[in-house]
Amino acid sequence: MTQRRIVIIGAAGRDFHNFNVFFRNDPAYKVVAFTAAQIPDIAGRKYPASLAGDLYPEGIPINAQDELERLIKELDVDACVFSYSDVPYPFVMGLGAKVHAAGADFNMLGPKNTMLKSTKPVVAVGAVRTGCGKSQTSRRVAEILMAHGLKVIAVRHPMPYGDLEAQKVQRFATIEDLSKHNCTIEEMEEYEPHIARGNVIYAGVDYEAILRAAENDPSGCDVILWDGGNNDFPFYQPDLMITVVDPHRPGNELSYYPGEVTLRLADVVVINKIDSADFENIQTVRKNIGLVNPQAVIIDAASTISVEKPELIKGKRVLAIEDGPTLTHGNMKIGAGIVAAKRFGAAEIVDPRSYAVGKLANTYRIYPDIGALLPAMGYGDEQLRDLSATIDATDCDSVVIATPIDLGRVIKITKPNTRVEYDLQEIGKPDLEDVLKGFIEKLT
Repeated sequence: MTQRRIVIIGAAGRDFHNFNVFFRNDPAYKVVAFTAAQIPDIAGRKYPASLAGDLYPEGIPINAQDELERLIKELDVDACVFSYSDVPYPFVMGLGAKVHAAGADFNMLGPKNTMLKSTKPVVAVGAVRTGCGKSQTSRRVAEILMAHGLKVIAVRHPMPYGDLEAQKVQRFATIEDLSKHNCTIEEMEEYEPHIARGNVIYAGVDYEAILRAAENDPSGCDVILWDGGNNDFPFYQPDLMITVVDPHRPGNELSYYPGEVTLRLADVVVINKIDSADFENIQTVRKNIGLVNPQAVIIDAASTISVEKPELIKGKRVLAIEDGPTLTHGNMKIGAGIVAAKRFGAAEIVDPRSYAVGKLANTYRIYPDIGALLPAMGYGDEQLRDLSATIDATDCDSVVIATPIDLGRVIKITKPNTRVEYDLQEIGKPDLEDVLKGFIEKLT
């Protein structure tokens, strides 16, 4: 049998998982390279031999995605496997056209070949786009399960941007663990809220090893909570699938990959942000849910905000800082910081683009539609320095920080600042308590 030569097209997450569960131990395939996109500074590394297995004693190189066509020809590639998330359908097929023209097949792996089975019940939370509110939904699910006396262990979709070998299995139980594992801002934004609520959360690179560790966590485990990333479908086979949609981006639920997959898989669909979205957009999203998943239970919800120091907003010229990935590949134009600035009477929302330095200035060039917001990009020390310098340089009275973590703990912010926190609030019935009731009764 002829060995098939494969390139996995990814972004340091789904790509590694697809390799681990489908290709790693199968001699019918030879993965000759990964390519990397979306995330800064992840190309040029190597997937280490210790993670790649016995068939890859030299490891596997990770190249920039713009080298893909050259790699196909030079490495005699038979097929490219698309393995990252939150991209519009034309982008996916445009990339497929490039792959075909270069001489290779263009493939995708689905749930059957990539979902692992847990020995514990699994609740999975996903979304149709980055920034829909899946993290706050995950926190709400955890709170309900914990209130019923269940021990919840959360597992987060991967964000391995550092030492892959060291990040094989990561366990976060305390704030100090964030420093221990050299977390980026993007990682802290996802892990810290769980830790603050008393949950242990796992992440890393090898998600079968992570699953077995989570199932046998020393603090106990009754339920695995899959906290999804971007708009990807779960790595673990869910017993209950909850998908969050966003009426600020109506139609995206049917036009982004793999967000439509998460919508079609859903047992429950949460329409979030109905407190700040236009009625017509809410109805569009509701109609689209009915078109592809009419059996799903629909929950209406608001993304409620609270502000520590509203006096730093009212009448002030404010700089709004938002979650980085939500603004970049999530394409959001409005976040909790902007909503808070408007509700609490800011005199002006200052545009930081002319003040941006270093890698942040480059972020605005790559994503020119971000608008008058500052993405909290922090994938490395250089980006953290650039973020702090950009805040210092921006001509504003105060800073509105709408990231899920205490940004002031990570970088020095000299200007007056206030945090915006946001949580999921279900509106009417059914709510998450209702849909989790049957799930809980099976466990207690």
